[in-house]
Amino acid sequence: MTNVRPSIIVVDDDRQIRELLGQVLDQYGFSTRLVGDGRELAQALAQAPADLIVLDLMLPGDDGLTICRELRSRSSTPVIMLTARGESIDRVVGLEVGADDYVPKPFDPRELVARIRTVLRRASGAPAAAANGTTPSRSRGWRFDGWNFDAVRRELRNPEGAVVPLSSLEFRLLELLLQNANQVLSRDRIMEATVGRPADPFERRIDIAISRLRARLADDGREPRLIKTVRNRGYVLTAEVSVGAGA
Repeated sequence: MTNVRPSIIVVDDDRQIRELLGQVLDQYGFSTRLVGDGRELAQALAQAPADLIVLDLMLPGDDGLTICRELRSRSSTPVIMLTARGESIDRVVGLEVGADDYVPKPFDPRELVARIRTVLRRASGAPAAAANGTTPSRSRGWRFDGWNFDAVRRELRNPEGAVVPLSSLEFRLLELLLQNANQVLSRDRIMEATVGRPADPFERRIDIAISRLRARLADDGREPRLIKTVRNRGYVLTAEVSVGAGA
């Protein structure tokens, strides 16, 4: 058993809010660093990586969306976004730029702690549940259409060998699709396996994650070859997949 405390960076320009969050997260066993904007976040990450970033949407200088988009272009560090407005458009855009979850202000700090633990658990590499409700044994990796996906190293490499960063949700989604290649998975099944709860009637999280994953795989969203939409049923990865070492 390891006693290492998960490292969390809180980014919020409101000093009272970030100090309160720092106190709460410390009480719940996290190692917390507090910064006020994107520049300070970059400095903190240069000093030491983080296991998760709590990122306010409204910040001076670059806003949370800009910072999240830039982070996601080079890192898979999980991001939970805080939004004061709580409007659906903010949540949708936050997910589109790669946030793993969002919490609208005002919020109960215990809810944020629960969300953090859930995202960290997803990002830790615990196997995604299979579509039949069982938990499959984890393969070391897969090859498909020239791509290499290593579940242990948490790496996706394109046909040229370059690493393509994935958010924790995108990682679990791709793993689930590969485990169930050429089988149609419903949105509810995908939501349960990757997020841990059923989808709300108007939930767009899985559709957005599919769209982002297609972009990562250079799969045309209008005429996808790899991840296809099956109308009124869900999504399916249509590719020849090889499994195991060397994949």
